[in-house]
Amino acid sequence: MLWEKYLSIIEKVGTRYFLVAGLAFLIFYVLFKNKTPLRKIQEKFPKNKDFLREISYSIMTILIFGTVPVMLLNTSVRSHTTFYTDMDQYGRAYFFFAFLLMLIMHDTYFYWMHRLMHHPALFRIMHLVHHKSTNPSPWAAYAFHPLEAIIEVGIVPIFLFTIPVHTFHLPMFFLFMIVYNVYGHLGYELYPKGFAKHPIGKWVNTSVNHNQHHQYFSGNYGLYFLFWDRMMGTIREDYEDRYDKVKN
Repeated sequence: MLWEKYLSIIEKVGTRYFLVAGLAFLIFYVLFKNKTPLRKIQEKFPKNKDFLREISYSIMTILIFGTVPVMLLNTSVRSHTTFYTDMDQYGRAYFFFAFLLMLIMHDTYFYWMHRLMHHPALFRIMHLVHHKSTNPSPWAAYAFHPLEAIIEVGIVPIFLFTIPVHTFHLPMFFLFMIVYNVYGHLGYELYPKGFAKHPIGKWVNTSVNHNQHHQYFSGNYGLYFLFWDRMMGTIREDYEDRYDKVKN
């Protein structure tokens, strides 16, 4: 029974990854390669060996991502979590507010774990695999070393032991997460010209921002937002100028 639940979860996680990353890859790297009106952030395209490396590590990540939820929600541990199934238990207002709360929590968790993994003592052990994609493609979204994948999925128990989590919250949240993660590794910028300097846009992470992180290995540590990067002074000084050049 537990094995069947595990297979079901990795099937869902894997399907989301291959559908979202695969569709982005098909559009930007196959059908409209060098034809899209959007300028590629880094002019060169990754090689086939890069795509294969990214997909291989992503498959391992998917297998790891399926382990934590199956152990927490399909064993006796579940009774100790905040997981619930009746939407009326906390009301519809909380149900929708929880998505924003999860975004903020995940962005904070990711920023500080990401900075920690850039410490010299940990970088080569945990994070170098992801940074082998110096010019990332959509397939790089889950291309983590197994140890980093464990860190990444650590947000799940944090959710389940801190805030009420409805049965729909996790699948919907992680669908959004993979979509935004693929966008961050897309190699193209989808937000409009001037967005990086807009009063709202300056707080939102972009594909240019994360692409710079892959290219230069420092600065721009955020996931969805730039609050922590701006507050902690870790946003690259050339970010906004680079964004403008890509969108010109």
